[in-house]
Amino acid sequence: MSAALWVALALLAIGLRRLGLGYRPTPFPMLFRHEAAFVEAASDAMFPPGGEIPESGVEAGIPAHVDRYLEAMPARQRLLIHALFLLMEQVTLLFPAPGWGGWRRFSSLTPEQRVAALEGWRSSRLFFRRLVFLALRSILTMGYFSCPSVLRAMELAPLDIRTPVVEADLLYPRAGRPKSEIAFGPKDVTDLLEDPLSPDAPLHPEYRG
Repeated sequence: MSAALWVALALLAIGLRRLGLGYRPTPFPMLFRHEAAFVEAASDAMFPPGGEIPESGVEAGIPAHVDRYLEAMPARQRLLIHALFLLMEQVTLLFPAPGWGGWRRFSSLTPEQRVAALEGWRSSRLFFRRLVFLALRSILTMGYFSCPSVLRAMELAPLDIRTPVVEADLLYPRAGRPKSEIAFGPKDVTDLLEDPLSPDAPLHPEYRG
């Protein structure tokens, strides 16, 4: 067997290992193994533990949110997100992270290298790199701010305020429903003086600690 063939086989083995081997099974139906590993690594790099908000990206449930987000997306947009995750997991071959082994898959880098790699994309002179970073950050940020404990820490969790019934509700049904389905009568109108909206209301049940 020629030396060139041995080299080709070795490169093929390395490529297959980099692309598909060494990943843990994933509990997520929409995320592939390499995507779940990348999203977990990127989530904690972008939202590390021990910050002003205690929850890290993984603790806030970003991977699960991303999985649900993918499930709800049209097939074409879903394919773009899959391509984004594959690119960011493997692109360290072209744009390695600082330090030893910076060419490894993103999920195999050290936490410090992951942060540095993302910073390289954020501050790059190349517009397409900055654009890719913004797309990734948008997806992960949506997941982070969907976490009730994160919203509580930021004092943005919704309050448990009962929606008042006003006189206009006696004239119009819910959107898209016939007038015969108007749900309220005069006795249902809220007296806003007796039951005012209050910023001191308790948190919505789904957002309580």
